Amino acid sequence: MIFKVFYQENADEVPVREKTKTLYIEAESEREVRRKLDGRSINIEYIQPLEGAHLDYEKKSPNFQVLETSS
Repeated sequence: MIFKVFYQENADEVPVREKTKTLYIEAESEREVRRKLDGRSINIEYIQPLEGAHLDYEKKSPNFQVLETSS
């Protein structure tokens, strides 16, 4: 399953909506997404599962690129 992760680049700062970034990652669950991103210094705001029409819509975005991580 593909997940869309909303995050802030600096985990030490207060989240500001205008600085929110997104990435896409393939995983079996939200827990696995968090495990795969554990070594990064980011502040995860929200993890959204993508499927069906929503996933098809996201794939049309020029920013859609699934992050490759080691498990």
